[in-house]
Amino acid sequence: MSVSRAAMGVLSLTASLLASTAAWADGEVNIYSYRQPDLIKPLLDAFTKETGITTNVLFLDKGLVERIQAEGANSPADVILTVDISRLTEAKDAGVTQPVVNETINKDIPAHFRDPEGNWFGLTTRGRVVYASKDRVTENDITYEELADPKWKGKICTRDGQHSYNIGLFASMIAHNGEAATEKWLTGLKNNLAKKPDGGDRDQAKAILAGECDLALGNTYYVGLMLTNEKEPEQKEWAAAIKVLFPNAKDRGTHVNISGMALAKNAPNKDNALKLMEFLSEGEAQKIYAEQVYEYPVLPGAEPSDVVKSFGTIKPDELPLAEIAANRKKASELVDKVGYNDGPQD
Repeated sequence: MSVSRAAMGVLSLTASLLASTAAWADGEVNIYSYRQPDLIKPLLDAFTKETGITTNVLFLDKGLVERIQAEGANSPADVILTVDISRLTEAKDAGVTQPVVNETINKDIPAHFRDPEGNWFGLTTRGRVVYASKDRVTENDITYEELADPKWKGKICTRDGQHSYNIGLFASMIAHNGEAATEKWLTGLKNNLAKKPDGGDRDQAKAILAGECDLALGNTYYVGLMLTNEKEPEQKEWAAAIKVLFPNAKDRGTHVNISGMALAKNAPNKDNALKLMEFLSEGEAQKIYAEQVYEYPVLPGAEPSDVVKSFGTIKPDELPLAEIAANRKKASELVDKVGYNDGPQD
């Protein structure tokens, strides 16, 4: 999205949220979010209950940084919530965040999960794991490298190769194995696909149940969300058809990424924004992340939910996320170079 196009899109938000900056100052906070609304609603409800501060959420699936740039000094954005280290560093590099030095936040979030300059903070981690058919896959151990083995030809499903979740994994492969080896691996993975990449992570579990593939890449938290989905009980069937394999558990560990937060550069409700950021880093919110969103909390000593524990024990890859982010451009280029999204070639 170009800045000019983004500028055209801000008018309705400006009309609704910017009518009077002073009017919100005592009781509201404005959140620009890449996170799905249903994932953050329990947290924001708890925050409002505790503080009385109303939360206004603008959800975007792309163009968040461009939007804030286009709004400039008049941007209503107070807090940015997003997934993936790349989107956090993108926001920082684009100049739409401001540094935060906060004793509560720094106490609750370990140093390796926050920007050294205070421009972003990790809130949770999630593993990029393998969903495997309980009925058709006997293996209980696997590596990412093995996904390129011809024995899996026609048996793997994934979402779009350019999606940030997959780019993060592919970037970690470059960091560990080098660009040339990753290109060869990615070509092998592509050749093992059962169909063109499509859908989301939950759709991959659905495809396994339907017999369209035996393995898929997916995030850990989606399994918890499917297993406990009362509104769409068919998702329980999708989750029941798979088991979670933690790749590279016997060597470097499973690739993990983060969800995180940042303080917007021109936050008009800065005090309320900092209250929200403190809340999200502390125990109650970290428990909600674990129990209702099924992610791994970053707060030291905080436990994952029993549902997540049932998947098995994760050994996280300790590769610094900054190193992964540094390889994302190369990873994206490789996806296009090997024609990953074209699917398998007969």
